[in-house]
Amino acid sequence: MNKLYNIAVILAGGIGSRVGGTTPKQLLPLEDGRSILEHSVDAFEQASCIDEIAIVMHPDWIGEAQRLCLQNSWQKVQQIIPGGAERWESSVHAIDAYKGRPNSTVLLHDAARPFVSQQIIADVCQALETHPAVSVAVPVTDTLYLMNGNTVKQIPSRSEYMRAQTPQAFYLETIEEAYRRALESGNIIATDDAGIVHKYMPEQPIFIVRGDEANKKITYKEDL
Repeated sequence: MNKLYNIAVILAGGIGSRVGGTTPKQLLPLEDGRSILEHSVDAFEQASCIDEIAIVMHPDWIGEAQRLCLQNSWQKVQQIIPGGAERWESSVHAIDAYKGRPNSTVLLHDAARPFVSQQIIADVCQALETHPAVSVAVPVTDTLYLMNGNTVKQIPSRSEYMRAQTPQAFYLETIEEAYRRALESGNIIATDDAGIVHKYMPEQPIFIVRGDEANKKITYKEDL
């Protein structure tokens, strides 16, 4: 097999309404004054196994993404792609931008996870050498309740569950085919890219790389 060309896609197309305010959450600063997006891009810029980076940005904020690219002198960022109204649309826009690239993979990462470690990125790249679909997850530590209205219907075993993180990575032709089937269905139902593969390409196993609790997603204002 030829050497894989690993493309990191930073999904920053949302507006982060749950954080509040008028600025997309991915552009909000962390304690060091640098934005969430900068930290996320930096992680993949520093990863030796990543060959190229694309940023998927809300169309109204592409100019800010361009400014950050110049300010940070990122060498691997080759494209800034307009995002879609839904998360899956942003993924499709990125996949379309690279359609037909031979021996390529895409590592789709939420910009709102700025603390992804070099170990996770390296482990995902290594897993891609033998697995066409890879996701990152951590074990569930809290007790889970399956609800029936306001009452507990069932308490499932925690050992059977993991919490998904990103990046979620795929051979380009694998995720292309999964989204082709999803779009053909006319009713896309999934919360992430691994969910698209699982639902619309069930014959493709998804290999799990162990994540890290530090790789948390910034969702609410308190998370900052």
